[in-house]
Amino acid sequence: MNALVSLTRDLVSIPSHDDEAAAGEYIRQWLETNTDARVTRDDHGNVIARKGRGEESLALVGHHDVVPPDDTQVDSDGEYVVEERDGRLYARGAADMKGCVAAAMLAFRDADPARELIFASFIGEEQGGVGCQAAIEDGFAPDYAVVGEGSTGYSTPGVTDVAVAHKGRRGSTIVAEGAAAHASEPEAGANAIYHATDAVDVVRDLDFPETTVLGHEMSGSVAVTEIDGGSAWNVIPERCEVTVDERTVPGERAPLDRVEAIDGVTWRVDQDLPPMACGDADFADAVLDAATAAQDGAPEHVVKPHATDAGWLAKAGTECVVVGAAEPGEAHTADESVSLAVLERCYEVYERVAESWAGR
Repeated sequence: MNALVSLTRDLVSIPSHDDEAAAGEYIRQWLETNTDARVTRDDHGNVIARKGRGEESLALVGHHDVVPPDDTQVDSDGEYVVEERDGRLYARGAADMKGCVAAAMLAFRDADPARELIFASFIGEEQGGVGCQAAIEDGFAPDYAVVGEGSTGYSTPGVTDVAVAHKGRRGSTIVAEGAAAHASEPEAGANAIYHATDAVDVVRDLDFPETTVLGHEMSGSVAVTEIDGGSAWNVIPERCEVTVDERTVPGERAPLDRVEAIDGVTWRVDQDLPPMACGDADFADAVLDAATAAQDGAPEHVVKPHATDAGWLAKAGTECVVVGAAEPGEAHTADESVSLAVLERCYEVYERVAESWAGR
């Protein structure tokens, strides 16, 4: 426990919301000093280490970037504030997700793996997974992965579950174009807001995407979240934009392109973070067995509502699950913290999976 707390404190003390370089270099040097693994820090800033041999590989995956800290999370010198109290470590990045990066580093060091074992910490997860995408484009392709994002407290408070699926996010914009005119003569123009509201009616009537993953039902969502149009109270608007947030599920998407059947309306995708679904029940069960052995509670297979780098890995062909210490609603908050006992539990899960999962 002392080594895990110390390593977590070191990682969360390193600012990495604007620049991940220092955190990545710390991880690289630690791995080179404390393991005999083959360690690289690629041109993007991702840190990847490999040890063991086997036809198939298992990766322990995290990210070392964080969202910008709250004012209370930095001191007068601009350094991150780190506090330990009541069995928890409070700091930006403690829950999301440097605590589990530290647990994965130690598990990677200590495990005698049943196959090739990979440790990977990516940059840019908070910017849409740019580091993970770059690594995949460079050939990163583990057969299996345990991603250390939060999975604690989903089935029961305090229990660390195994997420076998998560939703993705597709953010898009509906653009309605018309023709400007003086508002006293509306028939002389074409009201873009009217076209946009017709498109909103189409979105409102769409069914939410649904699917089932390893017996778990998943339902996405579609919602209009912003609307922007018009230039003055006495001008018929010539343009209006509508933002749509869609939470996607594996294999299913809402048919948002239907809005383009409306005159003057086009639709564009601005961000598309993929969902994740584990397709290997044996792997999911093996990780659940490790999670069960590491705690007194009864963990379950669960579904996460948030996108992670597991989505990019799954899209590229890696069988993924998510196991981590963060609890729902914990990440990105002004009082972000992580349970040190749960971090120790995650370390044990990672080490057990690395040593027991030999595939088929």
